[in-house]
Amino acid sequence: MKTRIALIAHDKKKDDMILLAGQYRDFLASCDLVATGTTGGRLANELGLTVDRKHSGPFGGDLQIGAMLVQGEIDCVIFLRDPMTPQPHEPDINALVRACDVHNTPCATNVSSAHLVLSQLQLRATAA
Repeated sequence: MKTRIALIAHDKKKDDMILLAGQYRDFLASCDLVATGTTGGRLANELGLTVDRKHSGPFGGDLQIGAMLVQGEIDCVIFLRDPMTPQPHEPDINALVRACDVHNTPCATNVSSAHLVLSQLQLRATAA
């Protein structure tokens, strides 16, 4: 079964997401990817990845991904958050991160932790 990864990035972190995903492009291409609207569009357009795009975060995309996670349809969340900019949909963000904690799903919220999670998943995939 393919690894199912959710990719989300706040506006000021979208460039970081593209750089990160570019470093793991071959691995990510072998996964089932889901992302919020703009992030998913950039991943598809700039890196050629196949992405199931949900709504943008402020329009419910975080909640859509959270629902998938609760249903067991997401194995890992990479959510590059911008801690310096208030987000109008902060309750949705908190709900998604809480769902990761409740369902024991890995959730990387910065580039350093994302590297750790993705490198481990990539290693596990090559060992299988």
